[in-house]
Amino acid sequence: MVSVVLTEELKRVKEVLATWKEVDERVSKLCPSLSAAQDTSTANACGAVNITAGLVGFLSGKFSDNIWRDEYLGVNATVKGGVGTADGVKFTGRGAGAEWPVDRQGENQLYHFANYNFTLVATVSIHGEPEEENPIPLIGVKMNDGNKNTVLLGLSYNKEKKLEFLHGGESANKEHSVSWGAVTTHQVAIVLQNSSQGSVYVDGER
Repeated sequence: MVSVVLTEELKRVKEVLATWKEVDERVSKLCPSLSAAQDTSTANACGAVNITAGLVGFLSGKFSDNIWRDEYLGVNATVKGGVGTADGVKFTGRGAGAEWPVDRQGENQLYHFANYNFTLVATVSIHGEPEEENPIPLIGVKMNDGNKNTVLLGLSYNKEKKLEFLHGGESANKEHSVSWGAVTTHQVAIVLQNSSQGSVYVDGER
């Protein structure tokens, strides 16, 4: 039998738990009124009574040196062409975006469940009309299939002020009309259920 002093490890555990609690409190305030929320459908990300239940990652205002830090102390995102704001990142220029590599931890897979079930929610604003004719990716989930990087589920936007739903790298022929402007925000959500059923929601509408 070996006796090991775990003082530093216990200190770290307490720090992590305190961080999770603090972030939980901030995330809970993102919904206008949790006490009044009764709708528990997937279509409404604020519908659940406990919005932080099952939450494993949160990207918000902790951004520096092209690293967008997960405030739940999980996997950080890498950013290209981004500038930090009070509660997120503003992307500017061709090729700008963020990559959240949740499936690249080697043997220590923190998000193995994402292969079967996940919900990815983002609050976005589009500040101007795209100059390109082709749709511009807004948010999506790519498959780990080598160099193909097939978009499993995603949303892109076009010059007609519409968001296009992508599934399996192809257009699903479903669009949402949206308004643009720096002060206009939209909540978008990508949902995967049972590893094959994909859905996209824009401002609560499927």
